[in-house]
Amino acid sequence: MGYFDDDYQKRQTKKRHWLRPALFGALIGIVVVLAALPAILESDILPEGWTGDTQSASEGINESEVQPESGNFVSVNVSSQITDVVNEVSPAVVGVINIQRQGDFWQQEEGSQQTEAGTGSGVIYKTANGHAYVITNHHVIEGADTVEVILSDDTRVEAEILGSDLFSDLAVLKMNSEHVQDTINMGTSENVKVGEPAIAIGNPLGMFLGSVTQGVISGTQRTIPQDFNQDGRADWQAEVIQTDAAINPGNSGGALINIDGQLIGINSMKINQEDVEGIGFAIPIDTARPIIDELEKTGNINRPYMGVEVYSLEEVPKTEWDSTLNLPKDVEGGVYVWTVETGTPADKAGLRRLDVITALDGKEVMNMIDLRKILYQDKQIGDSITVTYYRDGEKREATFELVEQR
Repeated sequence: MGYFDDDYQKRQTKKRHWLRPALFGALIGIVVVLAALPAILESDILPEGWTGDTQSASEGINESEVQPESGNFVSVNVSSQITDVVNEVSPAVVGVINIQRQGDFWQQEEGSQQTEAGTGSGVIYKTANGHAYVITNHHVIEGADTVEVILSDDTRVEAEILGSDLFSDLAVLKMNSEHVQDTINMGTSENVKVGEPAIAIGNPLGMFLGSVTQGVISGTQRTIPQDFNQDGRADWQAEVIQTDAAINPGNSGGALINIDGQLIGINSMKINQEDVEGIGFAIPIDTARPIIDELEKTGNINRPYMGVEVYSLEEVPKTEWDSTLNLPKDVEGGVYVWTVETGTPADKAGLRRLDVITALDGKEVMNMIDLRKILYQDKQIGDSITVTYYRDGEKREATFELVEQR
């Protein structure tokens, strides 16, 4: 142990002898550098970035532009294509107020009270002869006694309902164009691609006119069921554009535009469930255009009419398919006739109560939605149609001309 301690002591002594001159030399070097530093900084020896010369690093920038005076904020230009598009389109997007009279008949005659029954949005798509024309949703103005339009500058203008349509959920309004600033630029929904930017503009909650949300096109040619009479069964399948741009209550009837500011859809519906976010729907503008034109001109959508009241076969218990309707086992769906209107094409062609329609023009009909889709989308008033149906287990066909529904 003594041998180890002696050797360790000798080594430590040698280290101390070596450290003293090194420390002394380092101190002298530090003193020399500090003394010469001012002269070095004033010279051009060091690279430009080492000197901290912000003036030469930011040549051409006035320091006052980036250093705010006390109590002021820096002004930054954040204009982009989206902000420019929104600024251009927003004046054409309006609020729509559904006003209904309250009370019984005598109170209404006296004009006792009118209340706002609902709010939504609309889009000014046209001006002509001192009038402006607005697209909105049918459900926004349904049941209204009076409709008011709120312009982007908060001006209120009373509007006339030219027409509305339950199935497409579209309506057209007409108002004085005196205060109208602009109309929207119509686009097309035919070439809309999944993933492309989408911007929704509207009047959410009836309080925030000109509100903007941005997202993407999440899907095209989506179909969603609609239950008009709230009986728990779908009455129609609406074809829509799906987007994740937020569409909240009050946005219905507002504009869905593309990155060029063109109208590609009319916002219509939102899935209102707590566990669902980012799913909104818009009526494709290509689908809406012919309906808008017809509503503007005639106030109604005149669809082909057969003259029968029908219901989906799925509403009938399976036991009745065989015992009452006498349907063959291979029939899996259809619609059954409940009534036939006297003098209509179906009546003249011989259709009767409890006949079961399974095809139109050779296209399978499984339920009411299939029948309406063929009639309303594929056929026109005056077209001929071939109906395939069963009566007492026997398959039959009838051909007749469709008429206008009145």
